[in-house]
Amino acid sequence: MTGSDLNAFLLRECARVSTGSAKGRVAELRSLMRFLHLHGVTPLRLGAVVPPVGGWRLATVPPTMAATDIQRLLHHCPREDAVGIRDHAILMLVARLGLRSIEVARLELDDVDWRSGEIVVRGKGRREDRLPLPVDVGEALVAYLSAARPQLRSRHLFLTCRAPRGPIRADLVGDVVERACLRAGLRRVGPHRLRHALAGEMLRQGAGLTAIGQVLRHQDLATTALYAKVDFTALRAVAQSWPGTEAA
Repeated sequence: MTGSDLNAFLLRECARVSTGSAKGRVAELRSLMRFLHLHGVTPLRLGAVVPPVGGWRLATVPPTMAATDIQRLLHHCPREDAVGIRDHAILMLVARLGLRSIEVARLELDDVDWRSGEIVVRGKGRREDRLPLPVDVGEALVAYLSAARPQLRSRHLFLTCRAPRGPIRADLVGDVVERACLRAGLRRVGPHRLRHALAGEMLRQGAGLTAIGQVLRHQDLATTALYAKVDFTALRAVAQSWPGTEAA
């Protein structure tokens, strides 16, 4: 085994995984090489030749979707049966409020405050936030509760429509989004892509990063700052021309 063998292996591995996963592969490989050298399996300290993987926070542009694609996705969700009505309500929560899959699955009946027009969201780290409930989202929930939700004692808002009936799991939210994409003729994406799309659209409509961070329930504004990179119109307005060239 040589350093070239290790590098060739890493190139193959890193080409098919994310930056975070690639960094993990490097750490694992270095640990393995140190272990093999300490136990006399390899005569050389091959861990030293394993290259690092570059990856910097805020270095990438978050993937998003056009507002027209979001509307198309919602429009192509059939509402003729209980499953379709439930799925439409789930899609509205994800697309209009940016809820994560686990947050949708955790919702309970008492979390919807109809008098104040708010909804309680249980996020990461046992955090609870109250968000304004848009009229169209509220209407989708009313349709689900009045015509599609199974009559069970469970206090969970969303329930499975087929036996064995009970609270939905977070992975069902991903299935709902993927099925909606297929019906709309869009490339399959997960719920988090709709969350990105909401942030991008809010930014294009003039919302500040603080407001976007509050809706997405980010604990660190630096996380929200990543979305500033998707507003290309605003970026062009503040971009300076390259030295020696005229501004476009």
